[in-house]
Parts: sequence; C-alpha cells; structure tokens
Amino acid sequence: VASLERGKVLLCQFHPELSGAAGEALLGRWLEAGRADSGAVNASGVAPRIVACLDVSGGRTVKGTRFAGMEDRGDPAELAARYQADGADELVVLDIGAGTGNRPHDAGVIRAVRAAAGLPLCAGGGIRSLADAEALFLAGADKLSINSRAFREPALVRDIAAEFGSQACVVAVDAARGPDGVARVVLDAGATMTGEQASTWIREAVGLGAGEILLTGKDRDGTRSGYDLDLVREAVDAAGTVPVVASGGAGCPGDMAEAFSAGAGAALLAGTLHDGSLGIGMVKEELARMGWRVRI
Repeated sequence: VASLERGKVLLCQFHPELSGAAGEALLGRWLEAGRADSGAVNASGVAPRIVACLDVSGGRTVKGTRFAGMEDRGDPAELAARYQADGADELVVLDIGAGTGNRPHDAGVIRAVRAAAGLPLCAGGGIRSLADAEALFLAGADKLSINSRAFREPALVRDIAAEFGSQACVVAVDAARGPDGVARVVLDAGATMTGEQASTWIREAVGLGAGEILLTGKDRDGTRSGYDLDLVREAVDAAGTVPVVASGGAGCPGDMAEAFSAGAGAALLAGTLHDGSLGIGMVKEELARMGWRVRI
C-alpha cells in the first residue's frame, strides 16, 4: 500500500493532468484496485484498452455515419495531443481516402501526430507493399492496419507479419449485415459488399499472421447505439488468442463495458471524442466504477 501511495504521488508529479478532481478520482479507484487485486480484465488477463481513432482526409480529421457524410473535426496532431493528455491508451490514424483514391498513406500526418503524441500509434490506409509499410514505420507508426488490400491480396498480410512481426500487423475488418442477418466483409470504405462472412476472413487473417483485428460494424458506425455485440463475439471466437478491437457505435462507457464483456481487448472511440460528448478520463472513471481495471 505504501508503494502504491508513493506511485500515486509520482504519477501526479509527472502527469499534472492527473492531479485534478477527475484524475484524483481515477487514481483513487486504481489504488483501491491495487490493494484488492480486483477488477475485471479481458480474456487474455490484461486490462482492456481505450483507443482514440482519427479518420483523416486531406490532412484533416473527419467523421461521418456509416462511412458517409464526413464532416471536418479538426487537426489530427492537435487532437492526438488532447487525447494523450486525457488518458488514451493508443491512437489509430486511418487515411480513409488513400485506399479508394489509389494513393499512398499521407506519411506527413503520421509524422505530425508522432511529434505531438508518444502513444502507441497504428496507421492505416493506402498500404499496398512492404515499401509503403516501411515508409509509415519510418514516419513514426508502431503498427499498421490493412483493410481492403489485405482481403484482395492476403499475401500482403503474411509478408508484413514476416518482415515486421505479427505485433505490427493489424487487419481491419469492416462488416455489414445483409437481409439474412449475416455479417459479411465490406471493402472500399463500405462501398463494396462481398459474400465472405466476417468470421471466416478473420480466421484466415489470423492464420496469415495478423496480430490484431480492428473490427468495425458498418451498420452501427457513428450511430452511438452501441457496438454490434454479436459481431464482436463472432470475431473474438474466430480470432482465438489474437485481440479484437471493437469499433463502430460507441455512445457511452456502458457500450465499452459490454464490448469488453463480449471479449474485445480494446474499444475504439472517434466521433464522441471529437465533439466532446465523451472524454477518455471520464470513460475510464466510469469503467473503473463498473469494476473494470483501467490503464493509467
């Protein structure tokens, strides 16, 4: 207990943002969790992550609903710095126009975000080769997310995992439900519906070397109606020991808690952060109140 109290003091010294009322409450709950060695964790035995996502187009952060109606939400580097200060565990930066526009990811955005924030950083969009992957690593990315190109050229997943390690290879899977209720893979920012069940492709991607699955339910994206929990469960079952990041539909901390209960190793937030509806510090405080162990 004495060590935990000392750690609390040191944290506030090096992270002034934790010295306010919200930070004090969060640290207090963390301290109690440390004393009791309690708090829910995910299936791998570690505390789940809160991931802040920046969809980027033309150098600006944008957000829409169900992959459409994109509106400007601000400068990516400024938002990254804000989310780091608020307690985000990771950042994802997706250049949403790179894949459909047949151009490389804007590495300049990654450099700017890396200069503004020291969090683990995943970059996605426009990755077609090992050279594209290397350029983003050199710009400051820690791991890469491949989506439509991975589905069409599965060998790229295997090559990136072999060259840079599975921990750096994230396969993003966008899924939508058809009239029969089955979740199938959609490509090209949701414009192309395939006949492949999401769970089948996830299982294949893991076999190719993917170290993480970034799962987005298109039907819920931007709606703030909660994650598609059945989809999350299907993905977790297909991925096995590989972590699944739940994306698409978060509107409140309870939605994230439900995703973690369904097996997700992380929950992704975007629009609710950009407009200030949710703050990561507040989300972590609520999750801790619900009994989830959160990362400091």
